Amino acid sequence: MALNSSTLHFLLIIFSLCILTVSSESHARAAFKPNTLVLPVHKDTATNLHVTHIFKRTPLQSLPFLVDLNGRFLWSNCDQNYLSTTYRAPICHSTQCSRAGTHYCHKCTSSPRPGCHNDTCGVMIVNPITHRNAIGELAQDVLSIQSTQGSNSGPGVQVPQFIFACAPSFLLQGPLPNDVQGVAGLGHTPVALPRQLSSQFGFKQQFALCLTSSDTRFGVIFFGNPPYKLLPGLDVSLQVGYTPLTISPEGEYNIRLKSIRINNKPVPFNTSSRGKQVLGKTIISTTAPYTLLEHSIFKSFTGLFANQLSGVPRVNPVPPFGLCFNSKNLTSTRVGPGVPTIDLVVYSRNATYWRIFGANSMVQARPGVSCLGFVDGGVNPKASVVIGSLQLEDNLLQFDLARSRLGFSSSLLFRRTNCANFNFTSA
Repeated sequence: MALNSSTLHFLLIIFSLCILTVSSESHARAAFKPNTLVLPVHKDTATNLHVTHIFKRTPLQSLPFLVDLNGRFLWSNCDQNYLSTTYRAPICHSTQCSRAGTHYCHKCTSSPRPGCHNDTCGVMIVNPITHRNAIGELAQDVLSIQSTQGSNSGPGVQVPQFIFACAPSFLLQGPLPNDVQGVAGLGHTPVALPRQLSSQFGFKQQFALCLTSSDTRFGVIFFGNPPYKLLPGLDVSLQVGYTPLTISPEGEYNIRLKSIRINNKPVPFNTSSRGKQVLGKTIISTTAPYTLLEHSIFKSFTGLFANQLSGVPRVNPVPPFGLCFNSKNLTSTRVGPGVPTIDLVVYSRNATYWRIFGANSMVQARPGVSCLGFVDGGVNPKASVVIGSLQLEDNLLQFDLARSRLGFSSSLLFRRTNCANFNFTSA
């Protein structure tokens, strides 16, 4: 949905004023080195995807970007109305090109403009929703972002030569949130947002994701060092369990699951034709609205879940879901004893599991119908499990890249807080 909520629109105006005010004083605070930076994130209810607002260009302009946890870099539409006095396009074989992992020389037959120059670096850009791709120009421009030292935003800082990619406008076609101007990639690559920010300001390579379930308030992405405070005195980074985090060659974040339990009962899995457990690679994603399960896992998972709700009448599934219930017969359609708990049992030194409650497992698909928010991923998926954004909402996920581990809080709703409690209106 477009930003048509008056509450969200008001918050964006306040956030913009905070950034613009502190940016005008940047020369006076040239020595300021933040330990932690923050970006606001809101939920688009039309797509159930999440959007962040980033200040770029000169003069600074707030631009909405789709959040892609596994994206290789930030890319932006430069075809229309890209006005900036600080735009630069690195030449072929420059240091910036090597950092972005490209040696392709870009050519453009049109008149020179942002995104269209000869003998600059060309990079492959992919829309993570439609998977359509195109070659775009590697570029640099100013990026401004707010700092924090507590549970509210603080002084803004700038990255004068932030590396990103200029994409043709047709890459924004498809089922994306309205008005987004590109994709903010958080993947583990040298030119993704986390690595560029840690390199620029000298803090540890770590960030934390806290997506909100609200469509009128902001969630938050923290870059840099804890504490990560959602309320004064409440550091949610102290309340996480850990599991090893691995990185795919494409820069995607992976974990491994030992098992899945529903109401403390293990989901039975068959072995593959090679004698290996089918429950293998697990990707964490912000571009999949709901968790995807390999077909055989999905069948076992939904079978056990339905068994645990055998007293609740089932109704015809509402696509894309495969298991739906008459919500009038549930104790609660979102949270409560009527909805089974789901445990993702991870590899760790302790018996650690990521518990999913009803707020992160059930979807009100239409009036009177609640569906299990897990989707059949088919017989040959990229990964056995792709944990989607519904299951991430109001959970803190801490990506500690320096120590190759993922911290996860499980639902913050049971700790009397949520991801919308960070205060972006105070500077």
